[in-house]
Amino acid sequence: MTERTYRAAGVDIDAGNSLVEAIKPLAKSTTRKGVSGGLGGFGAVFDLKAAGFQDPLLISCTDGVGTKLKVAIAADRYDTVGIDLVAMCVNDLVVQGAEPLFFLDYYAVGKLDPAKGRDIVAGIAEGCRQAGCALVGGETAEMPGLYAEGDYDLAGFSVGAVERGDLIDGSGARPGDILLGLGSSGLHSNGFSLVRKVVADLGLDYAAPAPFDPSQSLAEALLEPTRIYVKSCLAAIRAGGVRSLAHITGGGLPENLPRVLPEGLSARIDVTTWPRAAVFDWLAEAGEVPADDLYRTFNAGIGMVLVVAPEAEAAVSEALRGAGEEVYLLGRLEERAGPASVRLEGLAR
Repeated sequence: MTERTYRAAGVDIDAGNSLVEAIKPLAKSTTRKGVSGGLGGFGAVFDLKAAGFQDPLLISCTDGVGTKLKVAIAADRYDTVGIDLVAMCVNDLVVQGAEPLFFLDYYAVGKLDPAKGRDIVAGIAEGCRQAGCALVGGETAEMPGLYAEGDYDLAGFSVGAVERGDLIDGSGARPGDILLGLGSSGLHSNGFSLVRKVVADLGLDYAAPAPFDPSQSLAEALLEPTRIYVKSCLAAIRAGGVRSLAHITGGGLPENLPRVLPEGLSARIDVTTWPRAAVFDWLAEAGEVPADDLYRTFNAGIGMVLVVAPEAEAAVSEALRGAGEEVYLLGRLEERAGPASVRLEGLAR
């Protein structure tokens, strides 16, 4: 007789329960003021007053890791993509001056492996610790037939808060404001469809030494986690004079910086003012990625931009460097009729 059970259909409830028990200590390690309760309930409770807010606005963000997961799957490595997942959400929160409060993840897989699932959630917990937010819950979905064997997907959702009078919306930016860039850790989590095409076209092996860094494998180099800028940017905001911030993700500098500038302003940026990481030079040279496409697809070495009042440049730079950031003077804002824009100079390098 055919066995028609959930397990026979490909879903193992016991494996799911095992994973929940394994990740409870990971979630607990991320707790912070305002968290009430633990994993296992139908919803998570967060007390804004207990977290120290008086008149807060809530900011929410959601994102995923994208096809960087295909590299992680090929390398059979699961411990870093969770950091990317958190970073892509919380870096978006901080640009509005918000402090990330809590995070939830969605992990979907064809067949659940509790050990691999724990590694993924361990990365998420590490990202939450770096951002100072709590991992308060999530969802693990085992869906045979929807995901091929070995495939999985990750999505995340984060909520932050900012006092009403401290919201940063970019409206205060002025001509002459300074543009400070914070160095990225590499590709972060954007443009991997193009990266994977370059790897395939060049016939490279992810397990072989990276052509731009032979000290590590190609997979290890490409999987370097996204840098989390939350604590450093909050320190810079407290120093005063930060007009706006832009998280440089897909679309690069030309697409992301105008999102936080008022109409009538143009960001003039000299791309020779910071050292471009070797992975970007490799994409440009061996991968033959044109300069325009490189700077519109990738962060090209700058993961966050702060628009700062000229008189505050020294104090903000000191706060950022004190928090461990590499800070570069990219250029200035200029008055220019029409929608906000970016002008990149020095592309032929």
